[in-house]
Order: sequence, then C-alpha cells, then structure tokens
Amino acid sequence: MTKAMSSTLAASPSADPASTAPDAAPAAPKPRPGGAAETGLPGTLSEAAAQQTGTQTLLRGLAILEAAAAGVRDLRSFGAVLGTTRSTTHRLVSSLVQARYLRQVQGGYLLGPKLIELGTIALEQMPLTAVAHAHLQTLADETLDTIHLGVRDGDDVLYIDKIPGQRGLEMRSRVGHRMPLASTGIGKAMMLDLAPQSWRDLFDASRRTLAGVSFRPDHTLDPDTFLRRMSTYSAGGYTFDLEENEISIRCVAAPVRDASGAIVAALSVASTIPYMPLERMDELIPVVQREARAISLELGWRVPQPSARRIRR
Repeated sequence: MTKAMSSTLAASPSADPASTAPDAAPAAPKPRPGGAAETGLPGTLSEAAAQQTGTQTLLRGLAILEAAAAGVRDLRSFGAVLGTTRSTTHRLVSSLVQARYLRQVQGGYLLGPKLIELGTIALEQMPLTAVAHAHLQTLADETLDTIHLGVRDGDDVLYIDKIPGQRGLEMRSRVGHRMPLASTGIGKAMMLDLAPQSWRDLFDASRRTLAGVSFRPDHTLDPDTFLRRMSTYSAGGYTFDLEENEISIRCVAAPVRDASGAIVAALSVASTIPYMPLERMDELIPVVQREARAISLELGWRVPQPSARRIRR
C-alpha cells in the first residue's frame, strides 16, 4: 500500500481538478498510455504505480490523511500542516480523492471509503489472540506466573488464551472457560469504563451465579466494598483479584482497547499468595499495563492526546 499510495500522489488526477476541489489548480499533464483517461476506468493506485516520485510525496500524502483524521478539512489548512504551496496541496488532495482515500463534501474533505476497506482487511488479518500472544509470552517469561487473556461474553469473561506458570502450580482456568465478570480480576478489568450502577448489576449477577455452584470463593465482598474498590481500579486503570474467584489465587489485570478506545479484552498475571503478596501486586501493575497497552496499540488504539488548537486564518 505504501508504494502504491506514493505513486498515486505523484500522479496528477486524470479528471478535471475543478470537479474534486473548490480552488483552481494547474492543468493536469497528459495521461499515460493505458491510464485512467484512456481506459475509461476511474484512477486507481495500481494504474499510477509507474509514476512514483519518491518518499517525500508519500509522506506528504500520509500527513494529509493524518491531518484529516485530526479534523483538518480545507486546502488552506492542509497546506499549513504540510508547508506546501496551494498548487502542490491541491494536487496531493485531488489524487487522494481520486483514489478514494479522501472524499470531498460540502465544506471540505473527510477520510474516504478506501480507508474503511483497508481497515477492515487489517482487522481480519490481525485476530486478537494472534496479536496478543507474543505479549502474553513476554509477561510469562518475565513473571513466571500464569497469564490469561479474556473477552467479555454477556455477564461472563471467556478465556481465549492461557500460558501456564512455571512454578509448578495449576489453576482451574482453561481456554474456553467462563466465569462471572465481577468475580475475576480479568473480568473486572473489562468493567472499568462502566457506570457504578452497571458495576453493581454485574456484582449481583456474579453472586447469583456463584450461589448455584458448589465452589465458593475464599473472600466474598459486600457490595459497598466492591464498589469502592472498583472506583479505585477505574482511576488507576488496573484491577486485582484478591481470592475472590479461587481460593489462594490472586491476580493483577489490565484492559485492552481497540481503535475506538473501547475495552475489548483484558489480560492478567495470576499466582498463589506466596508468590503474589500485595507488595508484588503493586509492582506488577505497570508491567501488566505495559503489555496491555502494547496489544492495544497493535489493535489501532492511540494514546489520548490533548485537543489540537485550531489553526488561525
């Protein structure tokens, strides 16, 4: 995609620039034999592949797309971002419109449908477990503890990956295993963005589920304590399991986010009390958050940035 985009940006659009931009632009050069104008087909990146002019054009095109994603809409503002002349800016933007990376609307330009197509393909090529596993292995090697990856399924957490610990301990969790969200550290990590009432509802659902099984967690919380802890966890971006799910088992968990910023999964480091005193749990918080953030970045999440100042005209 990188080479092709550079080629398209380097080529002047075969259509009349006035049809894709509000400002006048230099006349387009004569189309190459077999190009869009000759075949009658719309201009595409593949048709322009032979017209590459170099890395600078590619980087300028990418800068335009990033600027459009950040809210820049008109040619003058694109030119201010790039530091390019009006004619050069118009040529780059028109090429991106022609290739459907941008679309022209009343009042300026927006990201185009081609990016949606490519983004969908990228997501299909990067399933969560494939993206996450290397990061889970990093945690396993660094901590020697059991590592879990889970997703929300209704009121439950569904475990989709697990790396057993290296301390000779075995937990009852397994890939495909389900547990109530509010009774597990990994489940609570997927609740961090919810409202307090939802925390309470999921806590109640967890208690109802656990009341129907022979297993009982070692520490049963009252609702007020649970809500206070969730407020602390939400502010810190992590969660603990303090033997609330399995006797003598503790864990540290953190959420995984996708490109929209929504929590789509969580991961955890778990072990028994002798290997998981509270002091070590505190030390593990940034370690677990580091790998959760790394997975999130691969899924398209971006670290929130302060709102950009508007360009004065």
